[in-house]
Amino acid sequence: MEKKPFTKLTHLLDFLEFSLENRGLIWDRPRFPLLVPQRMAMKMEKNNPECPIFLQFVPLIKEKETIEGFSCEPVQDPIFRLAPKILQKYEGRSLLLTTKACAMHCRYCFRQNFSYETETIGFSKELDLIRNNPRLHEVILSGGDPLSLKNTSLIPLLKELEEIKHIQYIRFHTRTLISNPERLDDELYNCLSLLQKKVVFVVHVNHPRELDEDLKICFTQLKKIGVELLSQTVLLKGVNDNIAILEKLCFSLFNHGVLPYYLHQLDKVKGAAHFEVPVELGLELIEELRGRLPGYLVPRYVQEIPQRRSKTPVESAFKESLHPLKSF
Repeated sequence: MEKKPFTKLTHLLDFLEFSLENRGLIWDRPRFPLLVPQRMAMKMEKNNPECPIFLQFVPLIKEKETIEGFSCEPVQDPIFRLAPKILQKYEGRSLLLTTKACAMHCRYCFRQNFSYETETIGFSKELDLIRNNPRLHEVILSGGDPLSLKNTSLIPLLKELEEIKHIQYIRFHTRTLISNPERLDDELYNCLSLLQKKVVFVVHVNHPRELDEDLKICFTQLKKIGVELLSQTVLLKGVNDNIAILEKLCFSLFNHGVLPYYLHQLDKVKGAAHFEVPVELGLELIEELRGRLPGYLVPRYVQEIPQRRSKTPVESAFKESLHPLKSF
């Protein structure tokens, strides 16, 4: 059984044996509440405010800073809302906001200010929209985190999607397995194994220390039933803006059965400016990865630009910023 997460800063900082001096770096009343799974806390270094795992989950005083260009809704999700729990951003794919709950609160989360609809039980409106749009071929389960749903909600949803003929793929975007690989219990495993749709898990991993043998076992089980495993990583200052770390992460992911997929430029959410890595450095890191890794292990370096039809390669966006198209 998963142990209770840390929700109080004093409890976490006591567990990490933080000094009074280092506690002074922490914001004790953050807008976005603390939520750190015990499994992640166990991977944090004692009394080290620069630990790459610690930085991802613990609010620093730096979050108070107001920085131009950083906003509450950096990717403008609300404008793509077709119904309370569905976003329609890209051609052929719909994104279901399955829950506001997540296994952990990452300090750079771009949906930390999103106004989730929590009063309605189930997804009847959203499923009707999906059924009535034959141009759709994929449903993305997001949130929050879809694996935060109990099986009593998640399994019926999967069975409903299974019955929609024009849907070919079901994609999970999840961070839960990193903190709780036991979430893949027998009931969920059996349900996934019976689905005829192609199932894809995109697991969010930012640092090689997040991976371990328990996860490898979990991922191996998923691969046995034909689930495709991809990764997404956010490029974060002080966490993984280092060629050695990124190289190790890509190799570690592949050794765990996961193919590196996306390296995201940070979404500019308010309070996360201290995580931003300059695009120029990101492009240098990707170019260096190309020289060190097999091509299939180099993730796509992308960013979210609202109202674009897909994720935008950072290299293309950077060139556009230097040479904007002229209007005649």
